[in-house]
Amino acid sequence: MQKYLFKDILVVNEGKITCSDVLVVNERIEKIASNINVSGNIHEIVGENKHLFPGVIDDQVHFREPGLTHKATIATESAAAVAGGVTSFMEMPNTIPNVLTLPLLQDKYDIAEQSSVANYSFFMGVSNDNTEQALRANELKNKIAGLKIFMGSSTGNMLVDSHATLDKIFSGSELLIATHCEDERIIKQQYENIKSIKPNLEASDHPLIRNEDACYESSLTAIQFAKKYNSRLHILHISTEKELQLFGNMFPLKDKRITAEVCVHHLHFTADDYETLGYKIKCNPAIKAPRNKKALWEALLDGRLDVIATDHAPHLITEKEGPYEKAHAGLPLVQHGLQLMLQHHHAGNISLEKISEKMCHAVADCFQIPERGYIREGYYADLLMLDLNKPYTVTPQNILYKCGWSPFEQTTFPATIEKTMVNGNFVYENGVVYASHKGKRIMYDR
Repeated sequence: MQKYLFKDILVVNEGKITCSDVLVVNERIEKIASNINVSGNIHEIVGENKHLFPGVIDDQVHFREPGLTHKATIATESAAAVAGGVTSFMEMPNTIPNVLTLPLLQDKYDIAEQSSVANYSFFMGVSNDNTEQALRANELKNKIAGLKIFMGSSTGNMLVDSHATLDKIFSGSELLIATHCEDERIIKQQYENIKSIKPNLEASDHPLIRNEDACYESSLTAIQFAKKYNSRLHILHISTEKELQLFGNMFPLKDKRITAEVCVHHLHFTADDYETLGYKIKCNPAIKAPRNKKALWEALLDGRLDVIATDHAPHLITEKEGPYEKAHAGLPLVQHGLQLMLQHHHAGNISLEKISEKMCHAVADCFQIPERGYIREGYYADLLMLDLNKPYTVTPQNILYKCGWSPFEQTTFPATIEKTMVNGNFVYENGVVYASHKGKRIMYDR
């Protein structure tokens, strides 16, 4: 029997920070109390003014396997995830081949079972011509993250621009439907308009091409379909002030049928950063003008935006080079997303309790994941130990992404993630990943 006892540690959980002892036995949290005494063989970890967080659940990552494994694999990126405090992830279907059938979906679960050090789940993809397969995923509603619809173009045959297809999916799916909302027609028109004036496009043109109207019109369409059928809709990576008009009702998450995610890079960067970072921060939807960042922060803190994710999307650094049409969209973030939010805490923008809510509790609630996302007796021991007074500098030597780079290289964050526990096993300690321990398939209470 494996036992760990965290002594006198600052537990950040359910809106409070409390100095407690936390006992982990095998894969579960057995007891939380002000003073726990246990006899026998036990590993004791002294808190020493350090903080204990629930494991982060990232509802949007791209780990590139199968088919794009020169960029990343489930093994490499899950290692980077646990180093960044992410104990559970939900991965997207735009791999090669696109995950548009149930057997291809099962293939990814098989890979993760053998190679992921974090808990794992996957989305089933939707295209204009796979609605029958996509709706068969209803049979797996307790076992998969949901359906993913790219309403803006992506890898392969993933664009869904047919309203007939959207009608079938929103009317027939019993699963959560996650959408990437950008209007392809507006994007193409903007590209042609700007290209006619400026033949050699630059990174700073990206938010003008994939503009606020493209995001708003697509999000509005998704919401209209969801309201028509009372579907469970989750709109990914909201990036504009204008879209926030669509999320005016700030009632409890448990009562929402339409929820929204914001990503760390849209909370941190603005269009001003293209001048120094260029195509390194080219992503879809685009990082936009500063007023959008300000509005996103306000909506996150007042409850219109429900969860924080990374949209981790690694490419080789050579694939991020221009010209505009050649530079791939997406940036690696899963190892440093929590660090970035802790930096914003240090700057006074967000409390530790709110970080725990938006990156842990709310994700579990949003996706109906039982026994994860909180520090509670009986729950899985997915836990992080943080030292908020120990700076951490990102260097090429400690970047664990297979692509080998980060937009935060040489950034010094104010805090250090010292230990990450997944299902009662330490999988990361002081810079070392223990890949012999594997995560579990995430299950859902639907």
